[in-house]
Amino acid sequence: MIKITQVRDGGNHVTQSTLTLDAWVERMKEEVKTCPVTMFRSQLRHVLPGDHCEAADKLPKMMPAAEFRKTEGGQCMKAYNGLVELTVGPLAGRAEVEQVKREAWKLPQTRCAFMGASGHSVKILVAFTRPDNTLPLTRAEAEAFHAHAYIMAVKCYQPQLSFDIRPKEPFLEQYSRLSYDPDVLYRPDSVQFYLSQPMGMPDEMALHTEPAVSGQRPLERALGSYETADALSMLFEAALRQAYIDLDKPDPADEKSSYSWDTLLSQLALNCFRSGIPEEAVVSRARFRHFVRKPLELVRQVVRNVYSRRQDFGSKCALSREQQLSVLIAEFMKRRYEFRFNVQTGEAEFRERHSFCFRFQPVDKRALNSIALDAQAEGIPLWDRDISRYVYSNRVPVYNPLEDFLFNLPEWDGRDRIRPLAQTVPCDNPHWPELFHRWFLNMVAHWRGMDKRYANSVSPLLVGAQGTRKSTFCRSIMPPSECSYYTDSLDFSRKKDVELSLNRFALINIDEFDQVSATQQGFLKHILQKPVVNARRPYGTSVVEMRRYASFIATSNHKDLLTDPSGSRRFICIEVKGVIDTSRPIDYDQLYAQAMHELAHGERYWFNDADEYVMTEANREFQQYSPEEQFLFRYFRMAEAGEEGEWMAPAEILKILHQEVDIPLNAKRVAAFGRILRKQGIPSRNTRKGTVYQLVRA
Repeated sequence: MIKITQVRDGGNHVTQSTLTLDAWVERMKEEVKTCPVTMFRSQLRHVLPGDHCEAADKLPKMMPAAEFRKTEGGQCMKAYNGLVELTVGPLAGRAEVEQVKREAWKLPQTRCAFMGASGHSVKILVAFTRPDNTLPLTRAEAEAFHAHAYIMAVKCYQPQLSFDIRPKEPFLEQYSRLSYDPDVLYRPDSVQFYLSQPMGMPDEMALHTEPAVSGQRPLERALGSYETADALSMLFEAALRQAYIDLDKPDPADEKSSYSWDTLLSQLALNCFRSGIPEEAVVSRARFRHFVRKPLELVRQVVRNVYSRRQDFGSKCALSREQQLSVLIAEFMKRRYEFRFNVQTGEAEFRERHSFCFRFQPVDKRALNSIALDAQAEGIPLWDRDISRYVYSNRVPVYNPLEDFLFNLPEWDGRDRIRPLAQTVPCDNPHWPELFHRWFLNMVAHWRGMDKRYANSVSPLLVGAQGTRKSTFCRSIMPPSECSYYTDSLDFSRKKDVELSLNRFALINIDEFDQVSATQQGFLKHILQKPVVNARRPYGTSVVEMRRYASFIATSNHKDLLTDPSGSRRFICIEVKGVIDTSRPIDYDQLYAQAMHELAHGERYWFNDADEYVMTEANREFQQYSPEEQFLFRYFRMAEAGEEGEWMAPAEILKILHQEVDIPLNAKRVAAFGRILRKQGIPSRNTRKGTVYQLVRA
């Protein structure tokens, strides 16, 4: 028996249940007393495109693809149903809805067809199974099977329908709101599609794109990307400008004219007629915008005389050639593609409409050439340079992936998830959960741009044997939707690339931290503390200031890895005592919703002096000691109270060690040795010959 999942979102409280497909169909036939679906459809008429309709929140989410159970880490698939949901629309009204339902019902594979919750779409349920009448058992198999089944269903149903199927990414948690349709069509014993188990997810491929639109009026053809009122106004103003030019009056503001008002109106009406503007639209605009003092009936009669005598309606658009090309480009681009400019990668991205390309791809040379060829196939004289000019302009909306993710999270349910994530790392440091919590808040705060003066200069450093899943844990911090902004491949020898990575990535894992050489440690410290990026982008001509998004985390197999004593407060060093449990599912929405909630309520996200002291003390066991430092207290000790000792320069002390253990003696080692003596807190004083230190030979 097929069971589908129902989720009710009550703000801070989310409930989940299952019900049979038969019960779902019966629920759609009759609406409850409060009429939530009818109320939603009524409110939807007054909601602007892109705005949220609050009435939708009162309708439960229905997930037909699988039966889920709720866990701490989110949804866990209990059983896969093999049901694929297709959405047809948007539709004009009930007549088109019923037409699509009848067309879908003619196919014996249709399990169910009903009106969507909005009243302007049709939902079609289709059943799939494998040739042996079994369904996938694991989530990975179900995801691959479901994706291929969706593509197969679209290809089979689209030719039979009069309206387009709206492409949706076919993931298992895809849902639609509970609807109301007393005339729902339901066939429990529908014919199933047979599909062999695919080996993996399908490659993104395009459907057959829309053919070039022909037979439309010039207004619709040239200005299809504009709202009707805007299109009329644009054509009308162009026709008026042309009328002034035709009558040898280049300046419309010039009140002196050698012709009467009706001559101007007749020429204007002629240009509007040739541009394909409806007669009544010309009358209203001419009367109320340019001929206010003239009687309406007289204006109407002049325009009527022109429109009744001409036969070349829409034969010549008043727009200039450049204007026509501009609106043709805009119409073509918006009809065939979606574009956005990713501010984090600094690249324009696109995806093709009416296709199975659900993810945005970078606009590269191949894409530019393909778009140009598609335009030329429709008769639009576009070249790749024209497309590039459009793509890299303010016509393309700006997209910030991290802010888009963070500001579309649900409300936090009040359960702590950040510290339990840290506790999956087995270690002996009791401060680790709190320090990780502080670092996590710091990371999210910098994604939001809350602190532009200071960077997130602290990095967790996981130290443990191979096979303890350190890198897997680091990777699991990023939500899957933002995984392209995570990297563990950073070459510190290429300083410019490293600096650009601060803007390009959200989380950087310094894998094998011990491979960072001592000479690169200073640059690493600089990078950790750098609040903004001042660099020239690839192929850029000038240095620009870029926002830093990146936080750091690191892993290593060796303990003795901190070479800079003063920089140890920049790391939260943790010795991993066992294998990290990465099998627990992570509810990323609630994980990051907790961080957003705590930041919004003033939770401290920066490390204070007490935190830095805790980190410095814990990091002593991870300090790397030089040979000079290791041998120093074998041959010397600090002077006790009242003990004179010897006052020696670093070179003198190092010379004695050189004689005892054959430590190399050079200027560079002498300078470094002075820093070692100061780090150990050995008493010193300044003399004319330099700084000397008080020691007693052991």
